[in-house]
Amino acid sequence: MTDGWDWRRPGGTPAPARSPGPGYPPVGSPSAPQGAVGATPSPWWSDALTDPWRDPNAPAAVVVPIAPGTGTEPEPVSDPDAPGRPTLRQLLLVPLITALLAGSLGGALGYAFAVRGGAGVGTVLGADPQAPALAQRRPESLAGVAERVLPSVVTVRVASLGGTSEGSGFIASADGHVITNDHVVAGAAGKASVIFNDGSSAPATVVGQDPESDIAVIKVSRTGLRPVEFGDSDALAVGDPVLAMGSPLSLANTVTAGIVSALDRTMQAGEPGGPTRYYAAIQTDAAVNHGNSGGPLVDGAGRVVGVNSTIKSLVSDGQEAGNIGLAFAIPINQAKRVTQDIIGTGKARRTVIGAQVGGPGAGAGAGVRLAMVEPSGPAAGAGLKTGDVILKLNGRPMTEPTDLIALVRKFAPGSVVTVEYRRGSDRQNASVTLAADAK
Repeated sequence: MTDGWDWRRPGGTPAPARSPGPGYPPVGSPSAPQGAVGATPSPWWSDALTDPWRDPNAPAAVVVPIAPGTGTEPEPVSDPDAPGRPTLRQLLLVPLITALLAGSLGGALGYAFAVRGGAGVGTVLGADPQAPALAQRRPESLAGVAERVLPSVVTVRVASLGGTSEGSGFIASADGHVITNDHVVAGAAGKASVIFNDGSSAPATVVGQDPESDIAVIKVSRTGLRPVEFGDSDALAVGDPVLAMGSPLSLANTVTAGIVSALDRTMQAGEPGGPTRYYAAIQTDAAVNHGNSGGPLVDGAGRVVGVNSTIKSLVSDGQEAGNIGLAFAIPINQAKRVTQDIIGTGKARRTVIGAQVGGPGAGAGAGVRLAMVEPSGPAAGAGLKTGDVILKLNGRPMTEPTDLIALVRKFAPGSVVTVEYRRGSDRQNASVTLAADAK
């Protein structure tokens, strides 16, 4: 028996040929090994079925290897249980789970440390200190205007025989001139003190006063002062927003807001035994109380348009008055002119029309009658005569004698105004050039 190996003896002599044994296919049979010729059996054939060493349970199949380079490659075989390439979902899921686990671990540790350190475990109040700061107030906002003007507003304190009184004021020039009300420094004996926005104080001297316009000027010796910006009170309109600043009831650096309620509201004021004050005021509903006197009335652009001076109240005589939304300020055009006169000459000029009013005309709202016209005064120069009834001054109706006096003093000497008057049954107009009082 042989295993099919072509055994040859040493020296190259082949083994003797044998006849086919059982199971050996006849020569030329289709099942004969490829390449069998004639009666010569294949040297690779063996009687496998009679091989005593053959496993009877083994498959009777012969695997013939394919020679390399024949171009026929075996079909690739894949194992369904073998690990494959990770998908995009797997790539995203792994870091997500990792982040969640890390966050949970960090939160647990943070909570443990906070509790251990005594920190509260309830609601956290307040913003994060590391959060960005809020934006600065816009310059045109009310807060922006107040921030810009308040450093120029001061508290004026005066000591007199009757005690210490307080009012307000504002810096008008870089060299230390401060505008306030005459009634604030009345009885000051030439001395006062000023408390600035930052709480510092300095002594002040009274430069001059004008009781009839209720304007006074004091001066402090200090450098680095910031004067206010002046506006145009003639450009105001009813409804314009305004701020009142000062020290009402000794509450320094107080700001209240309102609007212009009326213009050219004629005022007649004064203390018993003192001078009578006349001015065509700016009326506002901004809250103004005792101590606001002399402080600035500021427009929406941060410019001073008036000097807060007086209020109306419903209380009886002798009682302390308070704000009811009716406050009045001297127009800054008038106050500025008076201030310049006081600084330049020590006193203010008073504007006159050269006539005296003796009472109202015939009928309510029908004007004011001229009781006397000075021969060489402005009214006479424009052709007005005693007995004429003034109906309007620059379009402003006259109903009370106070109206004519207050409105005339609003203008500077040399101003030309239009007067509408009635003489008898005729209505006429005249242009009057106002003048300064001779005294």
